[in-house]
Amino acid sequence: MDNEMVMKMMMEGDDEIEKRYAVLLCAEDSEYVRKKHGGYFGVFVRMLAEAGETWDVYRVALGEFPEEEELHLYDGFVITGSCNDAYGNDTWIHDLINLLNKLNSMNKKILGICFGHQILGRALGGKVSRSPTGWDIGVRTITLSSSSPLPFSSLDIPLKLSIIECHRDEIRELPAKAEVIAWSEKTGIEMFRYGDHIMGIQGHPEYSKDILLHLIDRLLQKDYIMDDMAEEVREKVALWEPDMEAWKRVCVSFLKGRL
Repeated sequence: MDNEMVMKMMMEGDDEIEKRYAVLLCAEDSEYVRKKHGGYFGVFVRMLAEAGETWDVYRVALGEFPEEEELHLYDGFVITGSCNDAYGNDTWIHDLINLLNKLNSMNKKILGICFGHQILGRALGGKVSRSPTGWDIGVRTITLSSSSPLPFSSLDIPLKLSIIECHRDEIRELPAKAEVIAWSEKTGIEMFRYGDHIMGIQGHPEYSKDILLHLIDRLLQKDYIMDDMAEEVREKVALWEPDMEAWKRVCVSFLKGRL
């Protein structure tokens, strides 16, 4: 891997390194996120990394993918959000779908976030499209399934959690054998699981409110949303806090095989 293109973060511990994970980065870093948070890779590592782990990043949206012979080195993969549509036909999106199918056949742990959640749905045979109710931007409460095979109760978290959302696409039809494990008033498939090795989350457990407010400004500048919507979202965001620690527990526990 090219050192200029791939960042690596090694979390030092007392024991030798045992676990290795990769972030499949599907978005370009904005200057703000790069300076404030070390890029989106830094945001994910801060949420997920623990001592004794190595974390790599592949900028798949720029065509940078792990070699097939490297895949067995990894204990798990995280797919990030993106400005692209998961139902698009860009070359890198098709390459990503092929990679995900390979990882699925290897039973690798995969955690998909927002676009990552949607592209997993597509890769596994589901359907993704624009939401019929439009954008969901802000902090939203979602309900975790009390009957899910994933024992959320073991994490000592409530079954209703607030999460930052920023999307206008969604999974409309689940892949066969997949199961909805969380939903909201706005989106029917907020989370899904596939076997015991794949989980998708439509919201952004990794985002802090400053990142969301930055994204609102960017969406406004690109005319994706109007001024009145941006102002309304900003006002609501000031009133709510995402349950970031609880989401960290969910994501870490799933990715590391503790859930």
